[in-house]
Amino acid sequence: MFIELTDHLRCPADHDEAYLVLLPEQMDGRAVRSGALGCPVCGWATTVQEGVVDFGGGGRTDELAPVLTAEAIQAFLGLSGPGGYVALAGAVGGVAPALAELMPGVRVVAVNPPGALLADQPASVLRAGQWPLKTSCLRGVAMAGPAAADAAWVAAAAESVLPGLRIAVAGPRVDLPGFQLLAATDTAWVAARK
Repeated sequence: MFIELTDHLRCPADHDEAYLVLLPEQMDGRAVRSGALGCPVCGWATTVQEGVVDFGGGGRTDELAPVLTAEAIQAFLGLSGPGGYVALAGAVGGVAPALAELMPGVRVVAVNPPGALLADQPASVLRAGQWPLKTSCLRGVAMAGPAAADAAWVAAAAESVLPGLRIAVAGPRVDLPGFQLLAATDTAWVAARK
């Protein structure tokens, strides 16, 4: 996990968003290999093991093949230039290394990616039963697989997108208040936050 990602993580407990505190034990450059992560508001805590943060709550690993390529995600999200974070949830997390290579300078976060994606690749890996990222902190979100079929999960992920930026979903359409639908097919859609 990239150490700077700590600023974008949220406690899974039901309270207002607050910062989390990271106590790294082992680092590899800017990547945290092991440590502890906790919430000063409610006392919730978890560990970072082998670079992966486990938020608990039954975060499932999607084993499906990605249905979107890194190039498609870049185009759908309108990504250009360095900086910021992009989240790939579910099956599309498998293309995190390819997206990181395609977009140097953009940090990629894989939420519940396929099990083959390891933290030693150029992405932060999060396992979570609830959406683990704060409101208005991402340049974009792409989702596929079972995560994209869960309307509550899609809505929570959409809240993490910064105003004017996009979410791309390979799954059923979800009506997102405050978003404008840009394009849709029977199997995928893209919307921008107003």
